[in-house]
Amino acid sequence: MKPIVIFGLFIMVMVFAQLAHAQTLDDVLEKHIAAMGGKEKLATLNSFRMEGNLNYQGTDVGIVITKLHNKGARTDISVSATENYRIVTPAGGTVFMPVFGQSAPSDMPADQLKADQVFLDLHGIFVNYKEKGIQAELTGKETVDGTECYKIKATFKNGNTTNFFIDIKTDRLYKTTTTTTANGQEAESFTIYTNYKQTAEGYWFAYTTSNSRGQTDFDKIETNIKVDESIFK
Repeated sequence: MKPIVIFGLFIMVMVFAQLAHAQTLDDVLEKHIAAMGGKEKLATLNSFRMEGNLNYQGTDVGIVITKLHNKGARTDISVSATENYRIVTPAGGTVFMPVFGQSAPSDMPADQLKADQVFLDLHGIFVNYKEKGIQAELTGKETVDGTECYKIKATFKNGNTTNFFIDIKTDRLYKTTTTTTANGQEAESFTIYTNYKQTAEGYWFAYTTSNSRGQTDFDKIETNIKVDESIFK
């Protein structure tokens, strides 16, 4: 057999070997869901309350996030002797921030609402994502802040698109990015998730999150608590 033919066969074998070991979208999502506790465990999460502290430009801000699966999310923020909140439901969103001089609640901007509504699903964005009408695409790998990640682009039924960066080593979510439009200008918002811990009930949460507003460290997370839906009205 001629050397050039042997070389060609060698290249073909190498290519097929790489394809055989290539990660597919389903492979990545299966490992991600398992790393978060598994599909069956995630399906039992109906509500949670997270309490912590946001460090915003050197100022400590008390923060409480309460969510009820596919019903509503409320973020309460205590700062400078004011009580502020953000509410998101499938029907709409409300913002009241007296710390910034707001005298009455107002509707949440449409793009921000769309970005937040997708996270009302406490069972995990990618659990049964096809049945939820979510289009997902594995677009490759990307190194984020020194962390090698799989990058997944998800398009939701409401038209919103978010990029999810899954840590290759831990199979847990490291970062999300979403492009929104405010005052006619596009802006990319992001959230970084670190310091994952398992609660006493067996659920995994990122106890530290970071975004453009600063870093939030949670010291108390309660799951499957009773939530009065009136707090979302």
